[in-house]
Amino acid sequence: MIVKILNSSSADFHGVKYNEKKIGKGTGELMKMKNFPSFINEKSSQEQVRDYFKSISKSQKIKKPQFHCVISTKFQQNSKEELSKVAENFMEGMGYANQPYLVVFHNDTDNNHVHIVSTRVDRETGKKLNDSYEKLRAQKVLNNSIEKLYGYKVEDKLEKLLSYKIGTTKQLEILLERNGYKLVRSNKNENALDILKNGVKEKTIDQSQIVFDHIKNDSRSRQIKTILSKYKDIYSNKVFRVEDNRARMFGREFKESISLFEKKSEINGAMKIDFESELQKKLRDVFGIDIVFHSSEGKIPFGYSIIDYKSEKIYKGSELMKMDKLFEFTSDKIDKKLFEIIKDYNVPNGETKKVLSDFFNKNHCEYKVKEFMLFENKGRKDLETYRKVQRDTKEFIRDFRNVECKNTNIQMIKTETGKYYTLHTKHHYVSELKTLLRENEYQRFINSEGDQGNELTENQKNRLGKNEILQIAGEMLNEFMKSSGVAKDPNEDEFKKRRKKRK
Repeated sequence: MIVKILNSSSADFHGVKYNEKKIGKGTGELMKMKNFPSFINEKSSQEQVRDYFKSISKSQKIKKPQFHCVISTKFQQNSKEELSKVAENFMEGMGYANQPYLVVFHNDTDNNHVHIVSTRVDRETGKKLNDSYEKLRAQKVLNNSIEKLYGYKVEDKLEKLLSYKIGTTKQLEILLERNGYKLVRSNKNENALDILKNGVKEKTIDQSQIVFDHIKNDSRSRQIKTILSKYKDIYSNKVFRVEDNRARMFGREFKESISLFEKKSEINGAMKIDFESELQKKLRDVFGIDIVFHSSEGKIPFGYSIIDYKSEKIYKGSELMKMDKLFEFTSDKIDKKLFEIIKDYNVPNGETKKVLSDFFNKNHCEYKVKEFMLFENKGRKDLETYRKVQRDTKEFIRDFRNVECKNTNIQMIKTETGKYYTLHTKHHYVSELKTLLRENEYQRFINSEGDQGNELTENQKNRLGKNEILQIAGEMLNEFMKSSGVAKDPNEDEFKKRRKKRK
């Protein structure tokens, strides 16, 4: 979960108008109105709400009083109710507990998120609320809110990582970076290292306190060798580049969101490159073996390390298996945001891979989606998602012949073999149509196609073949910068597990 303070600190409170438009379009929902007088409520117009904000925010010293921020989770990992509860605790931690504010849930991107609009002028004293290091403090407050609500402590994970057996300081840096932290030299003590998370300093450690473990050929390393030898022939070992273009595409806005502690030279419009393969994902998910490649300026990696989360050790990859024996490097590449989306789809078999790759490639994407970029997984996702897709599919089928399409999230795809697939672009779900419908519903649809002699109207062709992925991708990338912050919170998976246990 990530928070971002937006720069739209206007005196006209345009954040209210922006969220009202979202509500009007059906892509936003008002979740909370707190600390407003009785004459300002859910039925009030956005002009009335803005006028109230302006009336209590008059100050010659404060030219831009609007407070506008976004709390976002990855995809649909947290519901609108959960995000709203977190938002309320967050505002309390930021010192806005008694301030009037709105919480509006948005469902128009892949990532569930809420917008919060308030005023930085204390409505009782007329003075400005404390906004010192506001952007840095926000993530810390969000972490505290998560801990308060769900009992999850960020510090616990950091302490666990620091207990891993490492051979060099560089390995410690790799381990921390892989888990969302950054290791930098302390400005106050040349013999100390600061550990940052989302720009906030979490801990300072003295280099003399780091304990190194140089054991190489232990029982676990031999076991890992066996696993590598076996699974490199089962799953695709083709490695491709994942390009993060946000720094280059969004320039100033992206840089402003980076921690003040980080060097400007590290974010000077450079494009961040990662390397991925299906083999890596399977080793990580099944065996807790995380492979991290080392490269310079996005070139072909010259080496790799293995983080073994089972034994809590880090190994030098070449000591277990030569890199060229384990991986095949390709020249193929894909955008990071697009890759995160396709990686979230359920892919039960090879035919589904082809359906998905054809779906994206037929829409003139800048990046060619190869089938080996789609990682097979047997899961159906959760039952709730399945039910939502099933309901939307039935509505789509019912309205299929109509000119007006109510659900633009559904794409119907007919393969060369004559099978129909349903692809849900919001829930990232793909399935054979017949598994979502009752037998009589499916046969009725097939028969209606036969009655048409397999000739579709222009509108139906558009319904089957038209994909708005370019528009969607652009909107997602822009909204991602607005609502999702600039980095994935690595604690999302752990947070999700703990939330399920509480249920």
